[in-house]
Amino acid sequence: MMDEPRHKRNLIPLKKALERGGFGRTKAYELIKRGKIVAYKMEGQTMVDANSIDAYHMTLPRIEPRT
Repeated sequence: MMDEPRHKRNLIPLKKALERGGFGRTKAYELIKRGKIVAYKMEGQTMVDANSIDAYHMTLPRIEPRT
């Protein structure tokens, strides 16, 4: 029996990750390559950790309103 992971992964298919992230396929693979979002291969399908998309969004700079 496999050991239980310490943190449950919230994996979603790439197509849903693109919708959630608001970016296209090319940008998604760029973010994966740069380590900004986390992905895994499952039987040939790319699965993205949805929590890593949320974490990436939190790093984006805010556009400050003009006063």
